[in-house]
Amino acid sequence: MTRRLAKGAALIGLFLAASSGALAQAAKPAPTETALALKLRPGLDPRGADFYPSTYKPIASRPVAIVNANILTGTGAEIRGGTIVLSGGKIAAVGQGVTPPAGAQIVDAAGRWVTPGVIDAHSHLGAFSSPGVDGTRDGNENVDPVTPQVWVEHSVWPQDPGFDRARAGGVTSLMILPGSANLFGGRSVALKNVPATTVQAMKFPGAPYGLKMACGENPKERYGSRGRSPATRMGNLAVTRRTWIEAGDYARRWEAFGRRGTGDAPKRDVGLDTLSGVLNGDISVQNHCYRADEMGVVLDLAKEFGYRVTAFHHAVEAYKIADLLKANNVCAAVWANRLVGKMEGNDAIEENAGILQQAGVCVAIHSDSATVIQRLNIESSIALAAARRAGIQISDAEAVKWFTANPAKIMGVLDQTGTLEVGKMGDVVLWSHNPFDIYAVAKKVYIDGAQVYDDDDPAQQHRSDFELIQPKEVN
Repeated sequence: MTRRLAKGAALIGLFLAASSGALAQAAKPAPTETALALKLRPGLDPRGADFYPSTYKPIASRPVAIVNANILTGTGAEIRGGTIVLSGGKIAAVGQGVTPPAGAQIVDAAGRWVTPGVIDAHSHLGAFSSPGVDGTRDGNENVDPVTPQVWVEHSVWPQDPGFDRARAGGVTSLMILPGSANLFGGRSVALKNVPATTVQAMKFPGAPYGLKMACGENPKERYGSRGRSPATRMGNLAVTRRTWIEAGDYARRWEAFGRRGTGDAPKRDVGLDTLSGVLNGDISVQNHCYRADEMGVVLDLAKEFGYRVTAFHHAVEAYKIADLLKANNVCAAVWANRLVGKMEGNDAIEENAGILQQAGVCVAIHSDSATVIQRLNIESSIALAAARRAGIQISDAEAVKWFTANPAKIMGVLDQTGTLEVGKMGDVVLWSHNPFDIYAVAKKVYIDGAQVYDDDDPAQQHRSDFELIQPKEVN
């Protein structure tokens, strides 16, 4: 269970609202099992297990020692001529002067570079799958501006060849988000990038859910063009506020039921369950937003209804409000140089990430693309070069956080992965060159200590069943 799921009850009634002492009072009958189930947090059964549980199991592995490596740990440290040991799926040791354990497989890095596994905090793989045809476009529930009831994991197709391409680019974990057509797009899901036949077998154990929200041009133009609300930016905020008011009322009804412990429970609503989870702090908010002024309004909106924005995604004008993001502890997941062709992206600059880093903002380079995800290290290099040209000096050891530690923080899994520290998951990439070098490719990729990709061995280059099946004529 994650830290969020372990917190005490707060707003909503999908959890045990009564204290253990109150439940123990002989004069007051204990709630039935049905009531207990209904009063648990969203998406959980009476035993605290997810209704759609992760079945992910690390691939069996033997101890591995990568020696003679230059290591960027993701913590801000750089270790020259170091060794990293993976054992039992975890990082067992990292540093200079480390002695490989007896029986470990020795991989001589020969002066090449090692980083944590690449993490993408904004992907649509499996939901907008390859090939991009109508039958694989499952990322937007494009029927209403408010669709918090949908969960993107119920769209993810594990056979999307994009997962294999991303793994070849060093991607070991990623967050899949619904699209940005709607103000409330639905729940996100965090995945381990392993070959699998079900999404449950990829689902990152213990990772919190996220809620995809959107502001700006996408929702207002999608629905305004249909003669529906929202049709303007003020309409975006009005519909969003109305929805949070409804969610707050729902949460209070469940809270009251939890205090009573008896009587009829309120009728469940799957979408309002998710919104209640946000208000309770169990579900993070991942907000698509471009303009600085709109991000400022969203931060005020969050304060009005008592939730926190974990990250703004795309955030092309984040550099204009770096101080505001820092003060509110909000991350920014941005592109390196995708200067998008719509009005709200008019002030996008390549120095965005560098300015944010200089101001102390948690910044990640994301993909939002089935191709960009294959080279997030190079995308980060583009952003790093732009910063340095502008006189912002950022070390490689700090910039590597843009595609490792910081996206892990956005996903809520930094306690488990994203840095090379003893006890964390053995998610590691051995690169051909410095990862910020244009020629750098992932040579070996490890997930939980098991090698899942080898650039020199076709047998270690998984291919989706979709690519293995011969095309057939379909009527």
